Amino acid sequence: AAQARKYLPRQVVIGREELLPRLRDMLAGLPIETSAGASAIEQCVARDDVDTVVTAMVGYSGLAPTINAIRNNKCIALANKETLVVAGELITSLLRESDSTTHIIPVDSEHSAIFQCLEGETTEHASKIILTASGGPFRTLSAERLKQVTVADALHHPNWDMGAKVTIDSASMMNKGFEMIEAHWLFDCPASKIEVVVHPQSIVHSMVQFADGSVKAQLGVPDMHLPIRYALGYPERLHTSQPPLSLEQYSRLSFEAPDTDRFPLLRYAFDAIEAGGNTPCVLNAANEIAVSAFLNGRLPFVEMPGLVAATIEAVAYSPHTDYDTLVQTNAEARAKAEEILTIL
Repeated sequence: AAQARKYLPRQVVIGREELLPRLRDMLAGLPIETSAGASAIEQCVARDDVDTVVTAMVGYSGLAPTINAIRNNKCIALANKETLVVAGELITSLLRESDSTTHIIPVDSEHSAIFQCLEGETTEHASKIILTASGGPFRTLSAERLKQVTVADALHHPNWDMGAKVTIDSASMMNKGFEMIEAHWLFDCPASKIEVVVHPQSIVHSMVQFADGSVKAQLGVPDMHLPIRYALGYPERLHTSQPPLSLEQYSRLSFEAPDTDRFPLLRYAFDAIEAGGNTPCVLNAANEIAVSAFLNGRLPFVEMPGLVAATIEAVAYSPHTDYDTLVQTNAEARAKAEEILTIL
């Protein structure tokens, strides 16, 4: 309501329908349409006066609105990586069938960097995508010490200020696994040509290596203003009053390989995209339950990978990636994960 009073949008939609009367009271007298619920969100993105949809909802909830936006020929500024994790094949198929002006501009800093590195290049000349990862707050902790970490520890990210779900995913490196799957679909690149490197300073946002051996990198301060501004202004670059990157501040930039023994969720993401079908959907659903359980004190940090692996094993594989199959898979995976959680 505070944001609406400040910016006076034409419409405000919230998820929880029981809070709609309260919202309407808080915005009484203002020329703002108010509504609530999942169907209202899907209808909002289809408005005739909307040309670009910034999809920044967390997790699976962003899938249906993004699909409806594409079906209504809106351009997508994608900040919801789970949409492509769960339904990458479906989304890319819908984009091919949509109006020629409909496209996705990535907002995640890593994918924005890759997108910028590929500008003016052909994907045939790109030999490898290099996704950088901060390593999160637990990068240097031993496996034994990881058993003792708390929710407060996990939410204390060294470089980025993010919501709880993404911050926990960063701590477990599941976030980077999701970003690998997203890159696979966004840039039509096989997972075998996507490399993850840990870059603790978060200044190099990602890189692309080309057939001639050269590497392009996009650098910037660890701040989401830049990729958001780039997506909203594309193909123009919008001016900013924010201070630019000063390389003198970062005289040392380091890179190292990720440790998939301590952070196996990253490895599970590569396994899931190789398996294909509904497996990435199961991976995402199980991870959402695992993160929620960790945040609520129901599951230790080090047991999240076990819950995800057990759920993938328990849910039947389907090669189909149509919307109805994915909805059914998501529901089944969540139920299985909750069931497994009670016996862990």
